[in-house]
Amino acid sequence: QNIYNGYPVRASDAPGGWEEAAFPQGAPRTAAGWPVTPEALYWGPRFLYERYRTPILITENGMSCHDAVSLDGQVHDPNRIDYLSRYLAAYRRAAHDGVNAAGYFAWSLMDNFEWSLGYTQRFGLVYVDYQTLRRIPKDSARWYAETIRSNGEHVGRVEPVSEENG
Repeated sequence: QNIYNGYPVRASDAPGGWEEAAFPQGAPRTAAGWPVTPEALYWGPRFLYERYRTPILITENGMSCHDAVSLDGQVHDPNRIDYLSRYLAAYRRAAHDGVNAAGYFAWSLMDNFEWSLGYTQRFGLVYVDYQTLRRIPKDSARWYAETIRSNGEHVGRVEPVSEENG
C-alpha cells in the first residue's frame, strides 16, 4: 500500500453517508502541497486489515521538502524526520491494535524524477545534485538508519540523529 496522507470526512446525507471536510486552516503540508496526516497510517492499514485480513505492507510513504545543501555541506531536513517519526508512530499504533504490519518502506531512497512532478520535488533520504550527480545523505537518512537499527525504539523523537549522538 502506498500512503502519503488522508482527508477528513464527516457524516452527511450524501451517497455513502459521508462527505469530505475541510482541513483546519494552517494545517501542515509538504513542499508539494500535500496535507500531513500521520493518522492516515493508522486508519488506512486498520481499515484494510479489518476488511481483508491480510498483512499490510507500506510500500511508499514520505514527503517532499525544500531541501538544500547548507554551508556545512550537509542537508538538514527536520520536517522530514518529524513526518517519518509521526507516521511510523501511527503505523506502530495500528500494529499494537492488531493490524498485521508486515513492513514499511520510506519514499524514497534518493531524490529522483517523479512521474507527475519531474525534478521539482525532493522526496529522498539522500540528496542528489542533478548537475554533478553527487549524493549527500540527509539528516533523515541517518535518523532512518537508526530507526531500522533500533527497530523503531526512538520513533517519536524528532531531533535529527547525528553521527555523534546516534
